[in-house]
Amino acid sequence: MQGFLKKLIGDKQDKKLSSFYKRVKQINELEPIIEKLTDEELRAKTVYFKEQLENGKTVFDIQNEAFAVVREAAKRVVGMRHFDVQLIGGMVLTEGSIAEMPTGEGKTLVASLPSYLRALEGKGVHVITVNDYLASRDRELIGGIHEFLGLTVGLNVPMMEPHEKQAAYQADITYGVGNEFGFDHLRDHMVYDPNQRVQRPYHYAIIDEVDSVLVDEAKTPLIIAGKTGVSNELSYLCARVIKSLVQDEDFIHDIETNTVNYTEEGIAKIEEGFGIDNLYDLEHQTLYHYVIQALRARMMFTRDVDYIVKEGKVLLVDSFTGRTMEGRSLSNGLHQAIEAKEGLEVTEENKTQASITIQNYFRLYPTLSGMTGTAKTEEKEFQQIYGMDVIQIPTNRPIARKDMPDRVYDTIDHKYTAVAKKAKELHDKGQPILIGTTSIRQSEKVAEYLENAGLKAEVLNAKTVEQEVQLISLAGQKGRITVATNMAGRGTDIMLGDGVAELGGLYVIGTERHESRRIDNQLKGRSGRQGDPGCTEFFISVEDDLIRRYAAQEREKIVKKLKTDSDGRVLNDHIYEFFNRTQRICEGANFSIREYNIKLDDVLNLQRGTIYDLRTRILESRDLYELVKSSLESYVKSEIDLVCNEEEITEKWNLPLLVQHLLEVIPHADLAVITDMSEKDRIAETVNGQLAEYLVQLDQYQDNPQFIGSMQRYLLSVLDHHWLNHLDNMERLKEGIGLRSYGQEDPMRQYSREGLELFTDMFYTLERDVSRQTAAIIQALTGQ
Repeated sequence: MQGFLKKLIGDKQDKKLSSFYKRVKQINELEPIIEKLTDEELRAKTVYFKEQLENGKTVFDIQNEAFAVVREAAKRVVGMRHFDVQLIGGMVLTEGSIAEMPTGEGKTLVASLPSYLRALEGKGVHVITVNDYLASRDRELIGGIHEFLGLTVGLNVPMMEPHEKQAAYQADITYGVGNEFGFDHLRDHMVYDPNQRVQRPYHYAIIDEVDSVLVDEAKTPLIIAGKTGVSNELSYLCARVIKSLVQDEDFIHDIETNTVNYTEEGIAKIEEGFGIDNLYDLEHQTLYHYVIQALRARMMFTRDVDYIVKEGKVLLVDSFTGRTMEGRSLSNGLHQAIEAKEGLEVTEENKTQASITIQNYFRLYPTLSGMTGTAKTEEKEFQQIYGMDVIQIPTNRPIARKDMPDRVYDTIDHKYTAVAKKAKELHDKGQPILIGTTSIRQSEKVAEYLENAGLKAEVLNAKTVEQEVQLISLAGQKGRITVATNMAGRGTDIMLGDGVAELGGLYVIGTERHESRRIDNQLKGRSGRQGDPGCTEFFISVEDDLIRRYAAQEREKIVKKLKTDSDGRVLNDHIYEFFNRTQRICEGANFSIREYNIKLDDVLNLQRGTIYDLRTRILESRDLYELVKSSLESYVKSEIDLVCNEEEITEKWNLPLLVQHLLEVIPHADLAVITDMSEKDRIAETVNGQLAEYLVQLDQYQDNPQFIGSMQRYLLSVLDHHWLNHLDNMERLKEGIGLRSYGQEDPMRQYSREGLELFTDMFYTLERDVSRQTAAIIQALTGQ
């Protein structure tokens, strides 16, 4: 069955490529005609294409000629001509799929084709890169082609002024980092003046290194946080208490999912230490928050792997690139827990003001496309979450790189010793070496072994990020040894120095299997660009983190049967399948985490959409009076339903309280009579009669600028206040929801149900406050 499916998918891809090659032939036939056009005539094609689209043509109708025009402009502006396979890549992107193209195939130039074509629609194109450097580089290089053809090009990076961002988004094509586009989306829904918004409706996006943006970074949601008070003493105290607790006795650390939970013994010790009876009591919610974050800081975050300490500050490290994430901090007190653990000054806690997952942000685009060297292993996820297929584009020249079988060792020491020995052998003949590692700590460990072998290496990690691009680009020079995290300098071309091709090209050494085959393939792809020679080889051990976390029990059995040579190299053939299987298990676990996170955010996303639509309506003063009126009517109905609960006997209905609450929103109403009623319908009829009279009075103010202005300011303020509190409540709900599975409950169903209850309660409170404020403003205006 699996073979049949693979054949089916392969046939589908072949048919697509076949149709693309027909288009390429048509574009090539246009080349001699387009070449003869003057610069002015070439530029005039942009106006002509726009007119074609206005007259009913689609982008696919004009695609061939548009691509031919861009190819010619690229030749004139940057001296580069698109290869046929690059034209195919452009077609894949235009239709909203992912173009998988190996490193060195010129993905940057590929993006010039669909970005020009889709920009002709006049709705804006966003080109997303993985860092500011690449965004600026591509804006200058490829943006020059588009500007030559008469389009406007913008750059969106952090720390820009709102008017600069507005100009960037109004451009035909906007370059930038994905996170910044997402943060702008969140900020646009926090402004108090519609003129402060920077984005326009979403249309089309191209994501460079799409797997990095949509998969690797998708574990971490985008969060805008405000500072809130934090108890330094409690942070330090909890850090000390947690240090005294014993793993597997007081708490459990699941290294596979990297989660922690207290045992009953641990809870008892905490309760005794703080002199309380029940840590789970509502009054101790804050303390529970501090102690669980302190435990997470201790067990889930490792110095020089997940973060570094620099000049007394905790700087988070991107596990995939090895770069520090400047200006980023963990929310909900976790960052402060790490600071307390390290004995540093505790900064103010970040409280979430707005958040969205990477997945739900990018699903806002009607058409999304992407490029990368490695996406096929993640195709199921791309299809399931984003509706994008992965199309593998043939290389311009055959790949000449040799991928050697992995070398497996019994210990980490033997592994690193072998790496140093291999590096010495290659270095002695002048062949350049790139050694990929999975963390900063590992890169420094490798450098130690190389130094002991008398070798000097350039070490790239979060501590040398400023030199990253330059050092990676020089990694192909004769005699160079470069040690870097696997993803360092992603998007940077490694050119071979003089005479290096004759030595066999760049030799890439991997020092550990990554959690994803995709990242291993990225590392391999650093060698052998555009038909260059090259070689890759992975040195791994059964003590590696991947095995320790995902196959600890199986490892114990396997170790007993290992056969090794004098250097500790494992000779058993089945060891390769053991590593492959463990890596697949790890990929599955990581996919499950991302899937779980998006399911959690899908619950919040529905609520977010409701609130954002409501806020936009208020901000633009659309039907503001109708909104106030419907809030009042809804609140009055809710209040009657709440007090007059038909499941209770009428004697228990607190009708005086109902009258009190209703008089706060229907001033001067004659409602005393309902305290003697015992039928809900009669009560509702009486109240609605008084409400109708009040609404007649209210109708007089629906066009009153003072009333509308006052209500608009109040509505925005009260909506933001309740939404922030709701986000906080949802975060606390999420914090404890994972424990529900122990009680035979489906955590997702519980989170969805209880999240809806919280949202309903929040909306009830919002409508109550709006109704009360309406009454207060009307009384002020009438002088009553």
